[in-house]
Amino acid sequence: MTEADQTATYPAPLRHFVAELAKAATLHGDDEAVMLDTCRALMLDLVKTDDWLPAYCARPDASYYQQHLLYGDPLDRFSIVSFVWGPGQTTPIHDHTVWGVIGMLRGSERDERFELDADGMPVPTGEVSTLKPGDVGVVSPTIGDIHRVSNAYEDQVSISIHAYGGNIGRISRHVYQPDGTVKAFVSGYSSALTPNLWARGA
Repeated sequence: MTEADQTATYPAPLRHFVAELAKAATLHGDDEAVMLDTCRALMLDLVKTDDWLPAYCARPDASYYQQHLLYGDPLDRFSIVSFVWGPGQTTPIHDHTVWGVIGMLRGSERDERFELDADGMPVPTGEVSTLKPGDVGVVSPTIGDIHRVSNAYEDQVSISIHAYGGNIGRISRHVYQPDGTVKAFVSGYSSALTPNLWARGA
């Protein structure tokens, strides 16, 4: 099977996830709590097995973690992404501005949560959590949206599956520097094989 053929092939577990999340978005798209609960249950089911992720969405890069689009809802209600972490790779401290559900598929990742103090400085809050295969975590502007994520391993690749309440590749978000500087960014996606079809200008 060629890479072009692979992009047209949706594994059954992912098709089920997309279909059920689309139904929930139609009925409850404005209710963050319902969407988080629904997506969390779907994610637990999706990452309980590790035999469905296409190989082209599991490729690491030696320089930077990869963000491969698995599905982008045509109405921008949600997106599904595979994050591929090379050994020791990490994000900066950042936010999302929409709800998100993270499911660990392979390896392990560390999740460090932050909040802004009175001076706008990011300060750690709570304990650092470690996700292992089958574990699921959540973020949102209402329950905590600022964190730093890293591969828990220095010698192997880790992969997590993320679902967001919007097209995360084109949403303007923020990186928080240790000195309090805030920088806006738009992440895009890593692979031309999974284009962001509904990005502005596409």
